[in-house]
Order: sequence, then structure tokens, then C-alpha cells
Amino acid sequence: MTPPTPVPLLEVHDLHTHFQTRRGTVKAVDGVSLTLHQGEIVALLGESGCGKSVTSLSIMGLITQGQGTRQSGRVLFEGQELLGLDETALQRLRGHQLSMIFQEPLSSLNPVMTVGQQIAEVLVDHGLMTPAAARDKTIELLREVGLSDAAQRFDAYPHELSGGMCQRIMIAMAIACDPKLLIADEPTTALDVTIQKQILQLLSGLRERRRTSVLLITHDLGVVAENADRVLVMYAGKVIEQATVQQLFEAPAHPYTQGLIDSTPNLDLQGGLLASIPGHVPDLARLPAGCAFAPRCSHAQSRCHVQMPDLSGHVDQRKVRCWIPLTLPVKA
Repeated sequence: MTPPTPVPLLEVHDLHTHFQTRRGTVKAVDGVSLTLHQGEIVALLGESGCGKSVTSLSIMGLITQGQGTRQSGRVLFEGQELLGLDETALQRLRGHQLSMIFQEPLSSLNPVMTVGQQIAEVLVDHGLMTPAAARDKTIELLREVGLSDAAQRFDAYPHELSGGMCQRIMIAMAIACDPKLLIADEPTTALDVTIQKQILQLLSGLRERRRTSVLLITHDLGVVAENADRVLVMYAGKVIEQATVQQLFEAPAHPYTQGLIDSTPNLDLQGGLLASIPGHVPDLARLPAGCAFAPRCSHAQSRCHVQMPDLSGHVDQRKVRCWIPLTLPVKA
């Protein structure tokens, strides 16, 4: 008997987040769909300006709704619709069932509160424990994320800690209520290589110990290769390729993905030139007709400049948004 297909923890269907500006409509997220299962790490990969962070903020309900913002689509967390949920209901979920690690921890932490207070208030505000119990739990969390002298660190202010320490504080805050979903937005930005590895090992350990699902946002192919199960490559607000990590690195199907992989520094280069993708990410308020990557693509044909291809399924559930994929998918 075939076992039932597990229900995704997170389902995003045709998500759009557009901003009205003086220059026109900025299509920051333009029809993104994704799924994330329990205990899975899915990476959103792409250059800066491709829509990765706005996608994560949209999922968390952190995009300010107003006259200049339009959102549509569906965001389901354990079957509950999040898009359009009132702020009170969202507050009950955020930090408790789903949490986010933001970029640049020093700018995300409150400079006039100790780091321990900032973590403990999450536990208190969600009604999980008293302030005294929250202090003890916070010290346990600081130890779990690898901070030495955890009791002393509780009373430290953000400026007294290094960037790596502050990133660990952000992770402790995010996991305080044992969330089922953790969104990590560039969690290793501006950290040295040693600290980057420690932070990524910490996230991987959380998945192993707590079965936490992680949506990992990054532009670093090395981070993707070592940590993710599946990858969604984004460009100009759209998902242009979807694959397992093995599929993506063994046989990238979209020319943009191939360009990202070719641009990775190689120690065996031996004095040769480092490859790069010509041009730059297009202005999201003035996207070209057809495929947004066509102006930078050496494989582009005439129809690429006039018609946007769909995100089509291929062998082994791979998907690619390209008229002529570069390779056939490989089996996972």
C-alpha cells in the first residue's frame, strides 16, 4: 500500500507583492509558489534584488498594507490562511509557530535592552511562562546556541557583543518558543568564514534536534550545497528553477542557474579569469518584455524577448522557467 503523501507545513500559491511607486509598479514578488515540509530545509537562491527577502516578509505578514501595496495569492501554514489574517492573530503565530532571523542582527536588536530581556519577552508575551522562568529558559537557549558564560551574556547589550554573538542571539530569540518554521534571511551575511560555518551547523542541528523546518534565503551557493534539501532559484520576482540540491548542481537547467554556478570561485582556476553573468538584475519597475533574464542570456532566442515561459515540470518533478532548458534533469 502506498503511504499517504505528507501534508506540507507551509504552502505558498501564486504569491504577488507589488509596490506602487512614482516610477511605476515594482513587482517584487510575482507569482511565487513553494512548499515546505516538516524537518526540511528549502533554499531561496538568487542575486540581491531578486525578491527573496520580500517573499519571506510576505509569508510572515510583515509587509505594511496600504494604498501603495498590493498582495494576492495564498499563504497556508498548517492549512491556515495567513495572507489577510488580522494583526492580532498574526502576532499569536509570529515568534511562536513561525519565526524569522533577520539580516544584520545589530540593526535588528534593540540597543537599549539587554539581549536576555529581548529573548525573555518573547516567552512572556506569548504567555508561556513567568518572567523568572523566562530568564532561566533564556539562559538555557543561550547555551544551546553556543554562547559561553550564558548567565553573564543575559545582561549584555548588543553593542557589547560581536556580530557572530548577535547572530546567535537572534537565533535564540527565533527558537525560544520552539517554532515549527524558521525563516533565515541571509543568516551568515557579514560574518567571517569560521563563524558562518558555526551558524550553519547550529541551524542544521536545530533541524535534527527539533525537526524545525527552515526556509533559507541566500545568494551563497556553498551554503545551499551544504545545508539545503531543495532549492528554488529566483530572478526578478519569479521562481525560474526548482530542484533538489543534487539535481541543481549536477545539471542546472536554467541559463541563470548555470551562470551562478560558473561564477563560483574555483581554487583550480590557475590564473584564469573568473566567470561572471553579464549585465545586472533588471529594474523591477521596468521589466523587459518576455523573459526578464533574456537581455543577459547568451542562449536567448527571439521568442525569449517577447513571451515569458511558464514554470514547467520536467523529469523527477524538476521545474524550470525557460524555453530551451540547458540540460535534462538528473534523478535525485
